[in-house]
Amino acid sequence: MDLKRKLSRLSSAGPGSQARAPVNTVAVAPVVETPAVDARAQDAEVAPIPPVEEAGTTTIAEVLVQALRKRMSMDGEGTDNGPPPETALRTAQVEVADREATRADGLVDLREEARRRFAAKRGGAADGPADARVEALRQMLSFWAERQGTASARKAVAPAPEPRALPVEARATPHGTVHVAEQVYAADHRHGTAPVAAALDVEARLVAGLALHPELESVDFTRMLMLDTETTGLAGGTGTVPFLVGLGWFEGRSMRVQQLFLRRMGEEAPMLRLLAERMASSSCLVTYNGKSFDWPLLRTRFVLNRVPVPKELPHLDLLHCARRVFKHRGEGARLVHLESKVLGHHRVGDVDGSQIPELYFRFLRGTDGSELVPVLEHNQKDLLLLAALMGDLVRRFQSEGSEQQDPRDLLGFAQVAERAGDAARALTFAKAAAESGGPVGIEALVLASRLCRRSGDCETAVAHLQRALTFAKPGQGAVLHLSLTKLYEHSLKDLPRALYHARLAAPVELPEDHQLRLERLERRLSRQGA
Repeated sequence: MDLKRKLSRLSSAGPGSQARAPVNTVAVAPVVETPAVDARAQDAEVAPIPPVEEAGTTTIAEVLVQALRKRMSMDGEGTDNGPPPETALRTAQVEVADREATRADGLVDLREEARRRFAAKRGGAADGPADARVEALRQMLSFWAERQGTASARKAVAPAPEPRALPVEARATPHGTVHVAEQVYAADHRHGTAPVAAALDVEARLVAGLALHPELESVDFTRMLMLDTETTGLAGGTGTVPFLVGLGWFEGRSMRVQQLFLRRMGEEAPMLRLLAERMASSSCLVTYNGKSFDWPLLRTRFVLNRVPVPKELPHLDLLHCARRVFKHRGEGARLVHLESKVLGHHRVGDVDGSQIPELYFRFLRGTDGSELVPVLEHNQKDLLLLAALMGDLVRRFQSEGSEQQDPRDLLGFAQVAERAGDAARALTFAKAAAESGGPVGIEALVLASRLCRRSGDCETAVAHLQRALTFAKPGQGAVLHLSLTKLYEHSLKDLPRALYHARLAAPVELPEDHQLRLERLERRLSRQGA
């Protein structure tokens, strides 16, 4: 008979009973085995036992199950230190039966009896060696409780900010009232490790090469306009509204940040007209992803509000520059990420961009402006970051690898310079990046070899590839051998070396193409020998 059936028999109130004892009572009948034929007579002779009220809610089965569990946890289940579950169950049954037989009323306080036995057993087990599994379970429970407490603290609702007014003022303009917030940053202000005013010292030629945008060569960057918007969403189209337009420009070497705020829907026209006036006095726009998001969205708002769209200015989108330069880091090109990794500026208490639309909607529903103050601060930091990042990128591009930089960034600058047609600058960056070795060094040496081959210096091109072979791991040099094959065969006319490297380039060629190359080289060698 299995354990469940034994427990079900013990949980019954007596012979012939179909239900368990009441919840708050414990009634135990004497355990006497009788033949099945006399079962009805036995039921008739046994008088019903009145229930005794207890404070708890315990049944015989529950007490026995608890006794089994505690006995196994203290003695060690499956070890030689304690009896198996079947023996423990029989022992518990015998003890309960003995106790019941000695009482005239057939009742027993099982809770007190079990508590007494468990306390005695626990006291005896404390003297012996502790079970390692029990200690491990306690540690797991402690760790879980700590994790639960940490998760609860993380999910706790942050305290509501103190009510304060938005730092914007209503400004009367010929086009209507516009709510504006302004702040001026001194000439020596730094954003992380980069001075903000360094954006004034850039050379237009270098900016055009870095951006791969020749139109920027004629731009006066002392009159540039930094632009960043905060919107009601990222979907774009007619349903997305820019409720905060951040503008930044230089006055002398100080930077002025002006933010145009939309206090309620339907008041966009004066704000857009003020933006158009500022654009008319600027030479170019500097944004981050502005070509794809900010400016197309603003242009749509101009049309929807029947405001003349201003003349489109030359546009420097730093997102494209950052992607080309920092792509070898493999860490993405998010603006906040570059702010911490490149400029060393870490924001504390900054609002998450995904929460900004909801904060503005709450403001429109009647809350005070305290929740939007961090949004304005977030926008100000983005504008400062634009100026600092622009100056830092151009300064690094101008240094040609003379200062200590990440080899991955040096390789990125080399590739940008190659695309811009500045071969000398690209070769300098490539040589600097090659000093690091590894995959970056191999790619930099391949780039340097390509530049030397284009300039006609094939000997140096071969030397760069031979050096790259020393960095390559086994099985990674087939591409380099193929490039050496072409140089030796077509440029240096060294057919034996070309054949040697061609045989090692098989993994990167189609079998038929590889066979044709070998046959051609062998024919040429045979003719040369004849």
